[in-house]
Amino acid sequence: MRAGRGARGLGDTTRRNTLIGAAVAVVLLVVVDVVLVAMALGHTTPGAVGTPRPAPTFGVSPEGTPSASPTPSPSATAQGDAAGESRRLLSAVDGREAWRASSATCPVAQVVLEHTVDGGATWTPVTLGEDVRALWGMRSTTDGLSLLEAVGDECAPTERTTTDDGATWKAAAAGAAGAGITPDGVRLGSTTVANPCPQPLDAFQGSTTTVVVCDGQVEWRTGTAAWVDVPLGGVRGVAVDGSSYTLARIGNPECDGVQFETMTAVGVTPATPTTPVGCSDAQTEGPIAIDRAGQAVWMWAGDEVLVSTDGGKTW
Repeated sequence: MRAGRGARGLGDTTRRNTLIGAAVAVVLLVVVDVVLVAMALGHTTPGAVGTPRPAPTFGVSPEGTPSASPTPSPSATAQGDAAGESRRLLSAVDGREAWRASSATCPVAQVVLEHTVDGGATWTPVTLGEDVRALWGMRSTTDGLSLLEAVGDECAPTERTTTDDGATWKAAAAGAAGAGITPDGVRLGSTTVANPCPQPLDAFQGSTTTVVVCDGQVEWRTGTAAWVDVPLGGVRGVAVDGSSYTLARIGNPECDGVQFETMTAVGVTPATPTTPVGCSDAQTEGPIAIDRAGQAVWMWAGDEVLVSTDGGKTW
């Protein structure tokens, strides 16, 4: 009897152990499934992908109001060539960062805009909207870049600003892009004035004065007064440093390239002299664009962009 009861207890124990083992296996399978599902969900969560950079856009803000534009710095010019068929623009932020652009006559729509942050060693193309037909003015600051553009088939003058290196653009206040050379005249703020000479080459507008570079002379005025004709041959570009202009001139027998000179920007008369600063052996054929940010003077001539770190004395 005891032997019989002992045999039944062993069988019961064996069956019980089998059931417990099966239950443990099921639990393990469930745990593994849960872990696998959690891992799969972790790989597909949006946070794992990262935040994409905003897609480039080009247009006014949805509110339709101009964005706050940075205070224009005295370092931007609008430059064209003697034939008026193309235009080069150059605007420097400092000795390392600058913007350059080239544009054909509106509405051909051959516009190129580029940005450098390594002193001109490399340039990054910046996409503009399909409505941009030409560029007439450009001014950069530490806060961003403003352009005076010819927009649409009617080539309507439009100013836009970017503060994120061209990823997005907003409407800018009048004058944010500095002076502009347009087919209808020199654009100064929201006003277009008659050209003081045929086919101006360069223009700059300060807080109280304006200078326009012509082929054979420089035209200067304060406010809306009459233009003062300063006979200076060979000037191809102008930049500003405080109360003085920096001029790029060609045709000087003592300089086989581009001669840099300074001239006062205050109280200019027909007899105002210039002071030689330095000479660069840069190419003199075709348009020449220059700009200045402190002691850094930039020049775009031919296929080269050069930077002088001592005000144009050496290149």
